[in-house]
Amino acid sequence: MSGIYIHIPFCKQACHYCDFHFSTSIKKADQMVLALANEIRLRKSESANENIETIYFGGGTPSVLNTDEINFLIATVYENYTVIDNPEITLEANPDDLSSERILELAKSKINRLSIGIQSFFEEDLQMMNRAHNSAEAKRCLEEATQYFENISLDLIYGIPGMSNEKWKQNIETALSFGIPHISSYALTVEPKTALKKLIQTGKISEPNDEVASAHFMILVETLEAHGFTQYELSNFGKENYFSKNNSSYWLGKKYIGIGPSAHSYDGISRSWNIANNRLYLKSIQENQLPNEVEILSLTDRYNEYIMTGLRTIWGVDLNRIVSEFGDCYLDYLMQQTQKYLDDDLVFIENDLLKPTKKGKFLTDGIASDLFFLN
Repeated sequence: MSGIYIHIPFCKQACHYCDFHFSTSIKKADQMVLALANEIRLRKSESANENIETIYFGGGTPSVLNTDEINFLIATVYENYTVIDNPEITLEANPDDLSSERILELAKSKINRLSIGIQSFFEEDLQMMNRAHNSAEAKRCLEEATQYFENISLDLIYGIPGMSNEKWKQNIETALSFGIPHISSYALTVEPKTALKKLIQTGKISEPNDEVASAHFMILVETLEAHGFTQYELSNFGKENYFSKNNSSYWLGKKYIGIGPSAHSYDGISRSWNIANNRLYLKSIQENQLPNEVEILSLTDRYNEYIMTGLRTIWGVDLNRIVSEFGDCYLDYLMQQTQKYLDDDLVFIENDLLKPTKKGKFLTDGIASDLFFLN
C-alpha cells in the first residue's frame, strides 16, 4: 500500500473554475468527520500486510476543518493501519485559513507538508477566479508558514485571460522569493457546468487562449529549471528530495485508498470510486456500507493508464515494461503510433525509455491519447 487520500468535501465559496466535488454548506462537517473516520476503519482490511507511506488531505478545502478534527482523522489512520516512520502527511490549505495561530497548531501536529492554493498573487486574478483569499493574505501566510514548515508546495494557475508574459513571470518570481521547494502549476481550464463556463458564454470573461497558455508554460519550465527545480511531472516541479511522495505514487502505479465522497481508490487490478453526494455518502457510511462502484481494469485499461502517466513524468514509458506486462503486440502498436511523434521531435527514446521532448511536453496529453490501444 502506498497511501491514503482523504477527501474533505467543503469549501467556503465556489471558485469559478472548479469542478471537484464539494459543498459550501459546512453545517454537517462534524458528521462528515465521523463518517470519514468510520470509512477509514471499514477499509482497514484493504491494507493488510502493507505499509502506509503517505496521508493526503485533499478537497474541497481541507483547511476548513479545525486542527482537532484533522488530528482525529490522522489518529484513526494510525489506529487501523501500519504507518511507516516519518510518513509524508500533506494538508491542502487556503491562505485565508492559515492564520498565525492555525499555522502554529498545524506545526505541532503530524502534518509535515502544506500544499497552499495561492493560484495568483494579483488581486484582479483572484477576484476573477472567485478565490476566498486576497493577495496580502497569500504573501502573509507564506511568510509565516515557511518559518515552521520546511516542506511546502504552492499552486499557481497560468493562461488566465489578460495575463501578460511579464505578469506571469512576476507571479513565478514572487513564489520563488519565499524559498518554496515545490510548485504545482496548471493551465486555466474551462470545465462544463462551472461558473467560468457561464461567464465565458455570456461574454463577461474572455476564453483562455492556448497560445498564451503554451507561452506561459515554457516560461514556467525555463524559470523553475534555472532555479534548481526538476519538472518531475508535467504540472509539478520540485527541488531535490521535495517531490510529492503522494502524487508520485499515483503516477508510478502504486496502490492507494481514497476516503470520502467522490474519492477514488486503486489496488493495481481495479479502480473504485465513492458516490459524489454528501448526504448519500453519510447515510451509507452510517449503515456501515461502502458507497462505491468498482471497475476491474482490463489489460488495455492498464496499458493506457501507464502510457498517460508515464509520458507525464521524468520516468517516462519503459519499453521493456510494455513487453513484460502487456506483451509484444502492445509494443508493436506503441512503436507504430509513436513514429510520427519521433519524426516531429515531440518524443524521443533513450535507454529504452519513451519521453516527450521539451517541445512536446505541453502536448503530452494529446500525444498520449493517440498512443492509447483501442479494442
